[in-house]
Amino acid sequence: MLAVIFSATIKNRDDEYRDMALRLQDLAMSEYGCVEFTSVTEGNVELTVSYWNDEGQILAWKKDPEHQAAQELGRCRWYDSYQVTVARIEKEYGN
Repeated sequence: MLAVIFSATIKNRDDEYRDMALRLQDLAMSEYGCVEFTSVTEGNVELTVSYWNDEGQILAWKKDPEHQAAQELGRCRWYDSYQVTVARIEKEYGN
């Protein structure tokens, strides 16, 4: 299992941003095999963690045309800065 951690400092959050975020979450899960998608925002900081079974799914998602268009809007309009980290989950436990 892999986790993609997206963290961003938000410059401008508008209705289009919210709609795009919901659409992309649905697309990642329905078309690319994303297992779980969780996003939280506090102030102007957003943190999103998505879980995937393999790297091929992540790479396919990264190349999706709608996702790429959203990334460009993010760079130009919505984010001051962002970072993406891909991590392999070695262990998981809880109750």
